[in-house]
This record gives sequence, C-alpha cells and structure tokens, in this order.
Amino acid sequence: MPGARRAAGLHRPHPSSPEEPPAQEDLLLAAAYVSDAQYNRNVPFETSPQAVRLYHFYNHWTMRAATYFFIWGDLALALFEEPALFPLPFLATSIAEVLCLTAFSGRLVHFAKVTPQMVFWKDTKNICIVVTIVLTLIDLIIYGSLEAVNIHGVRWSRALRPVFLINFPESRQIRRAFRSIRNTLPDILYVFLLFIFSMLIFSLMALKLFGDRGLKTVEGSPYFTNILDIAFELYVLVTTANSPDVMMPAYEFNWWYSLYFITYIIINTYIFMSVFLAVVYNNYRKHLKNEIRTLAYLKRHKMIEAFNILKVKVGTEFVVKEAQWRQLAKIVAPDISSSHLELLLRISDEGQKGYVDKMNFLRLADLLNIQVVTINIKRHPLEAWMPRVYQSSPSLLVQKVVRHRIFVWVYDVIILINAIFIALDEKNPLISYAEWLFLSLYIIEILLKLYTYEPRAYFGRKQFWNWFDTLIIIAALVATVANTTIQSARKYNSQQILDIVLILRILRLLRIIVSIQRFRVIVTTLINIGPTMLTFGGLVLVVYYVFAIIGMEVFHGKVHFFDPSSTSPDALVCGNPALKDSAFARGRYCRNNFNDLAASLILLTELTVVNQWHVLADGFALVTHQASKLYFIGFHVVVVILIVNIFIAFILEAFFVAYSLEKSEVETAIEKKIQELGVGVQEEEVQDGKLIDNVDAKDSGFSGDDGDNKRKALKGLYFRIASKSPMCPSLSSQSTRPWMLCCSRCLSLK
Repeated sequence: MPGARRAAGLHRPHPSSPEEPPAQEDLLLAAAYVSDAQYNRNVPFETSPQAVRLYHFYNHWTMRAATYFFIWGDLALALFEEPALFPLPFLATSIAEVLCLTAFSGRLVHFAKVTPQMVFWKDTKNICIVVTIVLTLIDLIIYGSLEAVNIHGVRWSRALRPVFLINFPESRQIRRAFRSIRNTLPDILYVFLLFIFSMLIFSLMALKLFGDRGLKTVEGSPYFTNILDIAFELYVLVTTANSPDVMMPAYEFNWWYSLYFITYIIINTYIFMSVFLAVVYNNYRKHLKNEIRTLAYLKRHKMIEAFNILKVKVGTEFVVKEAQWRQLAKIVAPDISSSHLELLLRISDEGQKGYVDKMNFLRLADLLNIQVVTINIKRHPLEAWMPRVYQSSPSLLVQKVVRHRIFVWVYDVIILINAIFIALDEKNPLISYAEWLFLSLYIIEILLKLYTYEPRAYFGRKQFWNWFDTLIIIAALVATVANTTIQSARKYNSQQILDIVLILRILRLLRIIVSIQRFRVIVTTLINIGPTMLTFGGLVLVVYYVFAIIGMEVFHGKVHFFDPSSTSPDALVCGNPALKDSAFARGRYCRNNFNDLAASLILLTELTVVNQWHVLADGFALVTHQASKLYFIGFHVVVVILIVNIFIAFILEAFFVAYSLEKSEVETAIEKKIQELGVGVQEEEVQDGKLIDNVDAKDSGFSGDDGDNKRKALKGLYFRIASKSPMCPSLSSQSTRPWMLCCSRCLSLK
C-alpha cells in the first residue's frame, strides 16, 4: 500500500465480519483519530500498528514537555552568550545548543516515522526546522573558528531560534496567530501605503512651509529643513510621542501653523489608526470564522474515520458497541472518572441499548472537551465530631447568618471603610490600632465561613475566589505582624520590607472583587481567555526575541549605564561622546541599552508603549547611523500597528463571545440528560449550599427547615460543567451557566 494511502484520513480494513469486535490495534487507531479531533490536531500519520503506537507516544505529554523544555532552553541561551547577562564560556553555551539541536532532530525524526515521507517533505514546517538546524550548526562552526583566532564574529543564527517555537506541531496556536497576521497583511498593506503617502504629502508641505523660515528647535538645530527628518518626526507625531514639542517652533512663529499639525493629527492619528484597527478586526473575524469552519470539518472527518474503524452492524445500522466505546474513551482520556464516563455513556446511548449510533459517536470529542469538575461534598467535620453542638439552635443561627446576603453586605462596607483608613496617615496611633481591628474582623469572617461550609469543599481545587480571599487575609496578617515587628525593633529598619508590607496591606482591598458580581464576571472572563492570551504572548515573545537579538548585534556596547553616584564624566553621556547634549543623555536613558537580553527586552517594551520612543531612536542613531531609525520604525509597525491591533481584535471578540454566546449543543445535551436522570441540581439551588464557584453568593434570605434539609441532601459526589467550550478552537473559553450532577458516592447512574 503506498504511503499516501496509509495516511490519516484513509480507511483501514474493517474486521472480517460486521459483528466481529475491533482488535486492540483498531482501538488505538480510532483513539488517535478521536484525540486529534479533541485537540484540533491535523497531522497526517501512518495507520500501521507500529506507526500508530509511535504517534500516541509522540503526542504523550512527557514528549511535549521535553520538547518545550529544549525550546525554552535554546531561547534562554541568549542570557548566557555575549553580550550576556550571566556570561558563560562559548564552549558551554555551544554544547548546550548542540544538545538542544539534537533533541529537535530526534523529535523531527520521530515525527518522520509516523507520517508518510511525501507528506513530511512537503510540509513547510519540517523544512524550516531542518534548514534552521543546519544553519545553526554552520554558524556555530564559523563563530567558533573565529573565536579560536581571536576574531569577533556575529552569531546571526540566534535570531532563527524562534523558528523551533513556531514550527513544531505543539505550537499550532502560535502558527494560527501568525496566519492571522499573514491573512491580514494584504488588506492592511493598502491602508499602510495610503498612510505613508499621506505622511509624505504632509512632509513636503512642512518642508515648503517651514524650511526657509530659519526656525530653530529647542536644541538650536534647524527646524524642518530635511525631508527625511521631517518624515521621521511626522511619523513619531502619529504616535503622539513628540506632541506638542514638534509643533512648538512653528506655533510660536505663527499660531495659524497649528492648523497644519491639527489637520495632520486628525487624518493620520485618529482616522488612519482607527482604519488600521477596523481592517485588522474585520479580517481577523473573517479568517477566524473560516478557520473554525475548516477545523470543524476536519474534526467531523476524523470522528467519521474512528467510527468506520470500530463500527459493527446491528440490525440495519452500523453502531459502536458499548464495551468498545468505553475502551476508546479510556484510551483517549485515561484519567476520566468512572462516574464521568457513565454520564457520557448515558448521553451517547440514550436508549440504553448497549451501543452508540453514529450521530452520538461523532459527539465524543466534544463531550470529552467539556470539562466536568468533580466536587466531593461530605459532612462537615464538626457535624461528625460533635453533632449535638453543631446542630444546636445557636450553631444553626450562626450558619444562617453567615449564609445570609446581609453578612456579605456588612463585610463589603467594612472593606470600604478599611480603604479609607489605609489612605490616612498610619503614623496616627488610632489608625494603627484600626488596622488590627480590620484584620481581626477579616479573620473572624474566614473562621465563620469555615465553620459553616465544609472545609474541603470551601478550598476545592476550583474554588478560586475562596483561595484568593483567604490568601489575601493571610498576606494581610503577615504584613501587619511584620510591620509591627519592624516598628518595635528600632535598631533594624528595611525600606524594602516596609514597601512589601504596604503593598500587602493594600492587596486586602482586592477582596472587593469577590463581593461585586460584575467584577467577578470580568475577572472570570479574563481568567477564561487567559490560556488563549498566552498564544499572543508567544507571538509577541517571538517578535521581541528576534528584534532583541538584532538589536544586541547592532547596538551592543554603544550605550553604557553608570551608577547614579558615579562621578565619571562619561556618566553624563552614557559612555559615548556622541550623546553629548542629546535628549537621550539629558533624560538619563543610559540604562535603556542592548547590552544583554534582559535589557533589550525591557527597551523593546518601552518602545511598545511608544512614549518617548523617538528619543530612544535618536539616541541610538547618534551612536551608530541615522539609518538605524529604520530598526525602530520597523519594530513599531510590526508590534504596535499590526500585533497590538490583532491582540485588541482578539480581546474584543473573546469578550463578545464570553458575554453573549449561548451554551453549545453538546453542553445542552449534557444538562438535558442530567435532568432526565433526575440527578440534576441547578446553580441557584446549589448556591444555597454555597458549594461551588462563589461561596459568597447572595442568598435569597434566611433558609428555613427546607433549606437545611436541602443542604443535608446535597452531600456526596457533584459534577459541574466548567466554562470551557470545545466549539471554538481559537477562543478557548466560553461562559456557560454551571449545572450540577448530584449523585451519591456509590451511584452508578443505572
């Protein structure tokens, strides 16, 4: 059978008889398809038993973790190579890099073993990795040879290291982000060319208006007499970094000239920059929709392949037997609990016929993607140790008070009063004593909650807000005790410790986030989209890393930082006479340099903010050449105009999804089945017992006997649908209404 025929997506021979159960090899192959569908992988792989086993091993988390370890290790070598933050000999860094390249080669060979050769060598990603490995080895040999004869070389291959982060299959999300940029470029290019044309027109106008009037800048240099300098200053004006300084000489000469700059700002800053965002956002949405449609098609195709491998004929239709379905689910999700598996089986086998039909089988990947959180609710330890005391009238009254919404409101007011006291002078003894009072109230609040709610449920793995609240209180306790200790020990005083104390004390005010529902919604949305935001973090890191390496090679050693107490004359010019009387030196920007990777990344972050970025660009142009300004302009175009706008488009789309999207069809099916089984508890009912998400959720009032009976019934094993949806691979999280599955520890859902 040809290699292309054995690739993923093609049929394998079925069992000899329609009633014959699939072999273990067929289960592994079907599991590979389902796993690819679950994680939106589109990797063509060989379907021979050996290749399938290698493919499962290739996708094992340990292999992925090892790959990322070597990728990040390879990127981190720039911290130890000249110019280095932590210098190491060239031999040590070169050996480490060769080890990383060996790991990358092994990973690539492993991938080649599971994919058809024709497919492997046609894949651009694999070609990029191979070429980068070869070029890096060549660069290492050349650089090492030059170092051996004391000739300084350039490590140009270091800028290629992000290729490994981008092109390995594990980084498909970062590749999707780069595809968004690539897809946006054609449309944004026309807008950018029109923007450049507008800027050049205004530059020519400025040259004719101001060039022959003998105007001077604050530094005494000629004002707007060179077309290239004018174009650069006007480009900077688009970012507002040099406003209003750039127009002051003309404005002082005649106030009518301010109309020129106002018109320029309206057209190029407000209109063109808004058009950039509109074009990026429109293209992002369009290509995102197309990509999701493609991924949905590929997911269905893989699930059909898995079904065709496992199907057997029952009556007139092809189905998958319950036993095979269970084995398949356990292979794809080995950590799934038996109760969770039973729930998914009940959803897939609605009639309890002992098999799963095609339509329900195709939903397996989506079912596995819906995260079900298990919460094991038990009796309160105090109820078991001293039931009479815990169930006494005073104890029940305390529990009802803690559960009441007024309890939450009282502590909201306390937090606001505490904020006022923090803003006052803490040297006043009254203020100092008040801090202890507030801290005591917060500790009492935590103790009362632990008395009312079962501690293991209160500090469950998914109880973010409860952990957050408690850690803030503990930090406040540590801060107050440390502050008191420092003030009492007059012989010892550390400003850094005092700073930490003040910061930890202020962190107490963050508890207000827990109390206000809309704040929680916003923060929860940010947490939900956090994993996908990391994708753009990887994209920004790639761009930063490349620009940092280039910057270190070009600008290393041109600017030096001196201690503020230094009396050296060179300290006034950052170690370079070319910076004498420059805005760069007057602003004491000497620490903004490219002398190591950390300093370079910090400088690039400052450029991203764009404030005073032209001063930095002018400074490095003075110590090198005016053409070096193109480096800073290029960084601004790539990062600020392109990537930041794509990031804004993503944030907008993610919030729209989180705020407006309804539950997916599969999530609705799970909720429906929960209710049909008679084991469902809606969010409102569970919040009465404060079991999940928000233990501080507002209750409707004091609970009566029915409420107590309900809470007694809500003991055992709980499940809820977490706010993660498999339907949109580029927007990893969606906000859904949590529902609960309530069952006893021994309930088998029969």
